Amino acid sequence: MTTRVLFDEPGPRGRARIRLWTVVALVVLAGLLALALWQFGRNGQLGRSRWAPFLSPDYIAFLGAGLRGTLVATALGAVFSFPLGVVLALGRLSSTRPVRWAATAYVELFRGVPLLLLIYAFLLALPRFGINLPILAKLVVPIVLVNTAVIAEIVRAGVKAVDHGQAEAAAALGLRDGATMRLVVLPQAVRLVVPALVTQLVALLKDSTLGYVVSYPELMKQGNNLTVYTHLLVQTYLIVAVIYVVANLLLSRLATYLEGRLGARVRGRVTGTPAEAQQAMV
Repeated sequence: MTTRVLFDEPGPRGRARIRLWTVVALVVLAGLLALALWQFGRNGQLGRSRWAPFLSPDYIAFLGAGLRGTLVATALGAVFSFPLGVVLALGRLSSTRPVRWAATAYVELFRGVPLLLLIYAFLLALPRFGINLPILAKLVVPIVLVNTAVIAEIVRAGVKAVDHGQAEAAAALGLRDGATMRLVVLPQAVRLVVPALVTQLVALLKDSTLGYVVSYPELMKQGNNLTVYTHLLVQTYLIVAVIYVVANLLLSRLATYLEGRLGARVRGRVTGTPAEAQQAMV
């Protein structure tokens, strides 16, 4: 239904035009890839001697440590950003003006401040005032501050998208406002914004690449260190790029899986008996 509202289904000519431009785009991409491979081969970048070192245990362990650092920073950022974002979204929806104004001020401030500027503030400015956090915290705390504001807006949009009839039905069953939000509205809102939340998780993963600013050994930092010693710049960054692409693809698969599971759960509730639906809501 959402797709039909946001996107008019093309007719026969539209579908034919889409297929044509898809083929053209694929041909152009294949040509660019072939040209890049030809240039690499011409300059000796495809030689076995330039790729064989990456199969050695030392190289794999070095990049593996960087991947582990990236996953740790991403996981910590997600663990704090997502719950705090939900709390902040509820604050923006609060009927208490001071709470709503404070939450709105936070969102507007940290959505507008560049993440890199915050990292530099934690790295250079705050230590002058006696606030010198560990290296990992200098990366994770700014990530949490920025992503919390973004996630709050995503969740708030999801809450606004839930049909008002859901809250009215919950009120008719005797649920209070807090219970209605927690048990009825918020689960449906999260289901609606699962793709956007996973997209933000991908963005959070990319934000971890700023770890080089604080010398945190994440994947990009380790790759950069490797190029200094080996001078295999093209090979190193191509391998790092492939690792990031695989990680993002796995996150996209996770989004599809979660969306399917949540959709199946909601459909099961809808097709149940009225008594079962009321029990599930309560």
